[in-house]
Amino acid sequence: MKKIKYYYNTHTLRFEKIEVPLHVKLLRVFGFVAASLVSASVIFFIAGRLIESPEAKLLRIQNDDWKDNYAVLQERTRQLEMQMQELEDRDNSVYRSIFESQPIPDSARVKDNEVKQEVKLIQKMGETDLVKSMSAQLNNLSLRIAYQSKSFNEIDDMVKNKEKLLAAIPAIQPVSNKRLKRIASGFGNRVDPVYKVTKFHAGLDFTAPIGTPIYATADGTIKTANFNAGGYGNHVIINHGYGYETLYGHMVKIKARQGQSVKRGEVIGYVGSTGKSTGPHCHYEVHRNGHPVDPIYYFYNDLTPEQYDRLLKLAAASNQSLD
Repeated sequence: MKKIKYYYNTHTLRFEKIEVPLHVKLLRVFGFVAASLVSASVIFFIAGRLIESPEAKLLRIQNDDWKDNYAVLQERTRQLEMQMQELEDRDNSVYRSIFESQPIPDSARVKDNEVKQEVKLIQKMGETDLVKSMSAQLNNLSLRIAYQSKSFNEIDDMVKNKEKLLAAIPAIQPVSNKRLKRIASGFGNRVDPVYKVTKFHAGLDFTAPIGTPIYATADGTIKTANFNAGGYGNHVIINHGYGYETLYGHMVKIKARQGQSVKRGEVIGYVGSTGKSTGPHCHYEVHRNGHPVDPIYYFYNDLTPEQYDRLLKLAAASNQSLD
């Protein structure tokens, strides 16, 4: 039974019934509902923070596992990259140096393999940041491994052709010089015999009587065998492969012919004084990858260490060249 409340009215000196207006009742109901909703929200928020749902707990465990696995993969990838870097360094600084081959620039190792479709398959893994990062690292590593494999195949071919390489390197003097008295002018800046000014002399001058045999200093193919009126006169150029070429100038007579294959020690012509020459001699040059180098460092097949040391001193003397 609903209780009826009264209050004492001092004006009428009577007890009168308390009447609650409708809008007050509505406000009370609204306040109760609002307070209930706020309380429920606070309770659900606290419960959501402190108490995990089974789905959230499973996702958290999976996420932790993925992070742990990613850290392990990252460390393994880092170790593989270090091993790959060591292999690339050995490839450039050891293996290719042994066979006198040009080192491979790092940019070429990747660019040469960008067209390979198989290395792109790894990019289909997913779109999360973790997967993208790992995909990029593995993709780069795959490119480097593929190119390194190609490089080692090339080195394997070099090993098989090592005997040909050694035969293609200039290793003897172009004329007989047992007494080491025939080097008249060395490599470097020398006084020009015609213009009497200091000019770069790109080879060695070997004095010898006209008709003295001139020998190929390494195996190769005759690239040029003709007359040049303004410079070397009757001269021969031999392409030895592997970046090596040799030039023999001022011959009185050329024996070799263009396109002919020659062996080290084979006679290719005879000493003369044709072209720009002030006396009978053989002007001899060695070119490595298109650039002249000092031939004195390529006489290791027919000299003892003592003879070689003496030859170095003779070639280093500052004097006038013969051409």
